[in-house]
Amino acid sequence: MATDEGLTEAYDFDLPQALIAQSHSRPRDASRLLVMRDGLLEDARFSGLPRYLRAGDLLVLNETRVIAARLFGIREGSGGAVEVLLLRPAAQQRYDARALRWQALVKPGRRLRTGMRILFGSDASALVAADLHEGVRELEFTLTVPFEQFLERAGRLPLPPYIKNESQEAQEDYQTIFAREPGSVAAPTASLHFTDAVMNELAEGGVQLVRLTLDIGLGTFRPMKGNRLSEHHMHAESFAVPAKTAEAVARAKAEGRRVIASGTTVMRALEGSAAKHGVVRAGEDETDIFITPGFSFRIVDALITNFHLPQSTLLVLVSAFAGREAILHAYQTAVERGYRFFSFGDAMFIEP
Repeated sequence: MATDEGLTEAYDFDLPQALIAQSHSRPRDASRLLVMRDGLLEDARFSGLPRYLRAGDLLVLNETRVIAARLFGIREGSGGAVEVLLLRPAAQQRYDARALRWQALVKPGRRLRTGMRILFGSDASALVAADLHEGVRELEFTLTVPFEQFLERAGRLPLPPYIKNESQEAQEDYQTIFAREPGSVAAPTASLHFTDAVMNELAEGGVQLVRLTLDIGLGTFRPMKGNRLSEHHMHAESFAVPAKTAEAVARAKAEGRRVIASGTTVMRALEGSAAKHGVVRAGEDETDIFITPGFSFRIVDALITNFHLPQSTLLVLVSAFAGREAILHAYQTAVERGYRFFSFGDAMFIEP
């Protein structure tokens, strides 16, 4: 009997713990690349990506920058340890370095009630101003220095919990070489593999490179809830598309040239904009689009992506793009061939 693609359990696979990468490849483009096209799987290296793209292709990158959103403090009075993960400013979706009121996850949540204060050294603190949905708190900061200076001193990049590597090298590796616009609480991991050498070779080969910004929030990575995909609601993420990028996408589609998304975040921004407006529209916007099997892709023709967690919305997205059975077969093959998984792991190039 065929598996129901609408079931959450249909997007599960077995992964040995040893294949969860704890550090990135050195150099970055030494990562392996599983190429999926014409129904076949081919082993390559990310440094060889330019040979799978051709002159006239439009490659879209996410230039978001991960902020040092992971903070460690103590509870005023008791001195108990507190961990804070900043999500976004309370008043708007987009990052704002002037904001002092933020939505955040806190640990231990049950002990941090409204009215309590968290201390970050002698010159910074945060009041728990409100208890919001799903364990989120609203924090109001009191600082003696600008917010970004405070983050630089007190914060760490929030590596995913399955990465146990706390080294400075890991912190540096969790930022793309073209990260520019601050605002994400997670990296666009498909783009962590790019090096100057790969970028230069792509440009020399006639590939057009353009950029957008999608601020990656917690919702992308939260586990799916419920037994069916239809029961899961995605949190909104904000993005910004420059006029140059919107024009380049429109021109490429009109001329029949391929649009290639570097990462699921780029896919969500492009397809989210097109689903909402009919075209990729320039300017700031937000999307809570959940791309599931049956979705009609209007923009993206090929995808660069990492390997995703079992029963995750991102695994559902790539399954919608390339077919669930084909993706699960590719993942099983990757496990058998010893590919490294998740944020610091290897990559795929998918051309359905």
